Amino acid sequence: MNPDLGPLKHLIGTWEGNRGEDVSPSPDLGIDNNVYREQIIFEDIGLIDNHQQLLQGLRYTNTVWEPDVEKPFHQELGYWLWDPAEKQVMKCFTIPRGVSVLAGGSVEPDATSFDLEANVGSETYGICSNNFLDKEFKTTRYELNVVIHNENSFSYNESMFLSIKGKNTVFHHSDKNTLFRVA
Repeated sequence: MNPDLGPLKHLIGTWEGNRGEDVSPSPDLGIDNNVYREQIIFEDIGLIDNHQQLLQGLRYTNTVWEPDVEKPFHQELGYWLWDPAEKQVMKCFTIPRGVSVLAGGSVEPDATSFDLEANVGSETYGICSNNFLDKEFKTTRYELNVVIHNENSFSYNESMFLSIKGKNTVFHHSDKNTLFRVA
């Protein structure tokens, strides 16, 4: 465990969860409720020297499958960063559908729960999408709550708010799961 990672220090390792809950748009733009299993791998990348800003970081991969299906339906690649001077946690990631997010929030170094957010149009913690998604399924806001229960378990509740073409209301796409350390 790298104590310099602040609130991220407990995440290093391989985690699995088998009871994820996903609420997403269905093919007819209604609501799909799905269960999923996932694996998240966090690797310590150490100190990141950004001139006067010194960060600590984790590289992560997140792979998600439907139960009993071998081909993943969702993958993410990215970084979780800790800025001890500013007491900020950041999650920056890309989804291969054409969305990139840099979310952040203020967090105490010894926190076992924290919230991150990003908003479309923000120049700091923001969201960027490809042309199609920007017109058809624009992500306007991202929220993440993480709770570290102990050294072998954590949970998250993640929300993406979508403005879907032809719909008058914002769609609340959510994922939540509890993961357990396997390595």
